[in-house]
Amino acid sequence: MSLVIALDIGGTFTDLVAFDLASGSILQAKSSTTPHDLAIGIRETLLKSGLAIDSADTFIHGSTVAINTAIERTGARTALLTTKGMRDVYAIGRGNRPESYNFLFQRPEPYVPRRHTFEIIERLNATGEVIIALDEAGAEATASRLSDFKIEAVAVCFIHSWRNPDHEARVGDILRAVAPDIQMSLSHEILREYREYERTSTTVLNAYVGPRVSKYIGDLETLLEGLGFRGQLLIMQSNGGSMSPSTAKRIPVATMESGPVGGIIAAAETARGLGIADLIAFDMGGTTAKVSLVRDNQPDIAQGYFVGGVGGGHPVMLPVVDIVEVGAGGGSIAWLDEDGALKVGPRSAGGHPGPVCYGRGGVEPTVTDANVALERIGAGKFLGGEMPLDVAAARAAIETKIARPLGMSVNEAALGIVRIAIAEMSLAVRSVSIGRGHDPRDFSMVAFGGAGPVHAAAIARELHVPKLIIPRAPGHYSALGMLLADNRHDYVRTYYKALEDSDFHEIESIFSELTHEAGELLASEGTPPEAIHFQRYLDMRYSGQEFPIQTALDASQLESHDRGIIRSAFDRAHKKRFGHQAVDEPVEIVNLRLTAAGQRERSKFPEIVQGAEGSVAGYRDVVFDDPDHPIRCAIFDRENLYAGQAIDGPAVIAEYASTTLLPPGCRLTVAATGDLVIEISSS
Repeated sequence: MSLVIALDIGGTFTDLVAFDLASGSILQAKSSTTPHDLAIGIRETLLKSGLAIDSADTFIHGSTVAINTAIERTGARTALLTTKGMRDVYAIGRGNRPESYNFLFQRPEPYVPRRHTFEIIERLNATGEVIIALDEAGAEATASRLSDFKIEAVAVCFIHSWRNPDHEARVGDILRAVAPDIQMSLSHEILREYREYERTSTTVLNAYVGPRVSKYIGDLETLLEGLGFRGQLLIMQSNGGSMSPSTAKRIPVATMESGPVGGIIAAAETARGLGIADLIAFDMGGTTAKVSLVRDNQPDIAQGYFVGGVGGGHPVMLPVVDIVEVGAGGGSIAWLDEDGALKVGPRSAGGHPGPVCYGRGGVEPTVTDANVALERIGAGKFLGGEMPLDVAAARAAIETKIARPLGMSVNEAALGIVRIAIAEMSLAVRSVSIGRGHDPRDFSMVAFGGAGPVHAAAIARELHVPKLIIPRAPGHYSALGMLLADNRHDYVRTYYKALEDSDFHEIESIFSELTHEAGELLASEGTPPEAIHFQRYLDMRYSGQEFPIQTALDASQLESHDRGIIRSAFDRAHKKRFGHQAVDEPVEIVNLRLTAAGQRERSKFPEIVQGAEGSVAGYRDVVFDDPDHPIRCAIFDRENLYAGQAIDGPAVIAEYASTTLLPPGCRLTVAATGDLVIEISSS
């Protein structure tokens, strides 16, 4: 049996998907996330699945350990070693003010206080030439003092070390000899790109989360080994690829957003199978809702992001699937502010105690409670009947906390909660589509997550998205996407010159060095040579611009040394991005980038059979737009639907870990792939 397993830890549930590559059979399991000890939730989910884990070939895992460590500020006691005279670069940051009219705006608090920032005598210029030699004796003295400050991790970031890493590498040798118990992050091993503040911030974050992530991965390895697993363990990255545990321990900052990206990868594959190239991926779980844009079946990749938000967060200059996240999930709590206005989120009930209807001690009404009160989610078959929901408790909480203070009926209050959540999520969809110059009418939407299919049709209708796809296993979709991820590593090297003055022999030499390094790493992770593929990019811009555009080039274009071909590729990329080009303006190269991918065998659902239409499992009165007049709806079990079957709304399609709400006026068709394709009416 060729068994691959993926496990994703979300804010509310821990999801497991197991796939038999030989037969195409799939197994799903879900347990509540245990924030106090994630291993408990992992073990419970594995045991609940009943899998013989010792027969699995691959285990892929994504978690929120790194991002939670950074946001909760529970990381290691970290020191920063930097060039003499540059001690305050990290604390000062950038001079821009993202929120110009916010009088309460504050800069992010550094993860390393000034008293733990130490200067080392050395200096390079921007070409990598040594101006002041490294003071090795001073570096040794500083390294020996770190234990006095109870330092657990150290980040080393010297000015211009992206150009010449010799001094950093030597200090690394000194730290290994003098302070071997301290986890170390050298900036040239994390990010070989200019911009000193961003490079320092990325390296510091890597050091700060490193010990906790390394321990977590080590504990996971021990747990799996104890259960008899002898296959390959892979860790998801923020860029949508996977990597080995040893690489994850060395660059833990690359796992910051590893949880949500799996669903985006799966959405792109689902749309490809249906012949759809451009889509909006919408993921609504228990804690948050996430939205991302996919064009030409490729998720948008950002070359940096902020931990804690753009306004007051810490920059991380590593590739990440571009996701917009809002605090509107199934567990988001509904509450009244001091003026009596109804609000939803961002605070969440999480998995413990969870929504009131879970019966685990929750007392604050949530979005899930509202859907249960409106009969949109069936109480008896939640998680396949494993967790019956308490409708009366949900309605009582809404009445006490929301309806009675506002002078509303329970149905009116519940409908208000759902509408506010939908409005917040619609704004997130707008931000990745209309906000970036894209018309939502030109896209389809793929909705997943346990709560996504309940709300997606309303969001699609609000934004005039014509087609909605509910994939198979939507409640486990992020875990499923991990099974579709290739091993992937991204490299960058700053090379700042005018295109006309660039030395393409030097550029080819740098790319050759990067491909060699990437090939060795992928080979060490078990990737066969024939499965390794490289994509080369030049970050380019018109002279005078601040930020470059990533321009994809193949090896032959670079080998030709034809500046006209390269210039035309950039002009086309600029026009596609901004709608115009400046063919007479001089062009600069800023960075060289390489993406190295090790293709893995893909999991693929078998097509479902055609046959008689799946029969109605029952009927239920469901509230849509009128709180006083529920509509009698047919309830279908998704597992009984057949390829080609068409269902006209209103209807409800129930499955193990999710529910699809089909509003009046919409039509659902079951594709041969098993995906539900919904045509969204305008009214």
